[in-house]
Amino acid sequence: MVDRDVFTAIGEPTRRRILDQLRSRECLVGELVESLGISQPNVSKHLRVLDQAELVRVRIDGPRRYYALDDHGLRDLDAWLAPFREIWADRLDALEQHLDETNKED
Repeated sequence: MVDRDVFTAIGEPTRRRILDQLRSRECLVGELVESLGISQPNVSKHLRVLDQAELVRVRIDGPRRYYALDDHGLRDLDAWLAPFREIWADRLDALEQHLDETNKED
């Protein structure tokens, strides 16, 4: 079951932007501040929410804090979404079949 915190975390556009930034590599807080164009306290607040939802992990190296994606929360979200994907896949298959039949009649 997906914790409500995951939905709260990904429901906020800035946090989704942070997750997008972290897809390719881990980042320092300062790098996120620069790329997002928002203050360090705001970035830290968003990172705290993402950490609590288990969507990011932090690696501390002296005074530096590196953030990276944590797939734990994402795996839970993916598992929760799976049945909905099946519904859409079934509907898209039915649409494809309908269109194929319609094209044969022409």
